[in-house]
Amino acid sequence: MKTKHWCSERNERFIADMTWDQVLHARLMGAALMVPVARPYGLWRDWLMTRASEHRGSKLLWDSIALISFQVPIYAAIIAFSGASGDGMVRGTLGAALMMLFLGRPYGAFLNVVRKLFGLPPGGDKLMSLNS
Repeated sequence: MKTKHWCSERNERFIADMTWDQVLHARLMGAALMVPVARPYGLWRDWLMTRASEHRGSKLLWDSIALISFQVPIYAAIIAFSGASGDGMVRGTLGAALMMLFLGRPYGAFLNVVRKLFGLPPGGDKLMSLNS
């Protein structure tokens, strides 16, 4: 996770051209949103991963689609609310989408390891429910 934070911070400061104060605001807001969006993201990822075949490329594609389609809009809202605008907003959002394209499958594999530790099936095998 440290790598993701480092990349996001650099994305906000140097690609989106935000000030350090705006970067701090965005990081604090992102940290506060991590917990409430975790469950919806897990459900979203599970639903999309049911479309993946057993092939490695298919899992890579669907994990990347899940991360990009869910997290990029949230990220765009965070940096907009933190002060990014215009060209910086577009560059920052595209930079984040590019990072998530490459981080989608490693992050999804990490989530599956965590699920295994708690005796849950990997994402896409069975939709998770609070009642199961």
